[in-house]
Amino acid sequence: MTDDTHGEEPVDPAELAAELAAEVDGNSPTDGDDTPTGASTEGTATSSGGVTQSTFVVTHADDDSAMLRDAATGQVHTLSENPELDAETVVKATVAPEPPMGVTDELREVTDERSVRIEAVGEAPTTQARRIARDQEPGEVTRQERAGDGEFHVITVPEGQTEIAVEDVMNDRETRLLQAARAGASLVEVRSEPGVVSVRYLP
Repeated sequence: MTDDTHGEEPVDPAELAAELAAEVDGNSPTDGDDTPTGASTEGTATSSGGVTQSTFVVTHADDDSAMLRDAATGQVHTLSENPELDAETVVKATVAPEPPMGVTDELREVTDERSVRIEAVGEAPTTQARRIARDQEPGEVTRQERAGDGEFHVITVPEGQTEIAVEDVMNDRETRLLQAARAGASLVEVRSEPGVVSVRYLP
């Protein structure tokens, strides 16, 4: 058996994860004119007097409480009660500090709630994704809008580390959910071939 990684410079999975996580913290890769692509009003937060209207990912939920992460700002809101929210769902909602101390938040209103599927498929990346991957170094990520709704991200990796990179992408569910929330997506589709991982955020 030959060593597929021979002669390839390894990419640290932790560094790759950090690069991908940076997308949801506002440090998204840009296109050629340095203008961020794939911006969506889905992830836009408005705040007044401590009241926040935004799109959130439910990162934790049990019978007594829930935790929401703002897709626009990354801020975490801990709810003192769980009004039947499910973990790993995306909600458009209004939250506000719970009086008198404001240590936890209360959910004032939910205007939309959706689940997001995250799946790896057997299809190869598109021709456009392959072209982008060829033009960047291993470990680099490019983010672009799709021709329709949503967006896609292309990650270049050493060919022998493609399966590991796919596993990293699939296992980092919170990052995928946050990006899906920002893009207005209900499906996250991961495609790959040796050296290329494509993450598609689809309506």
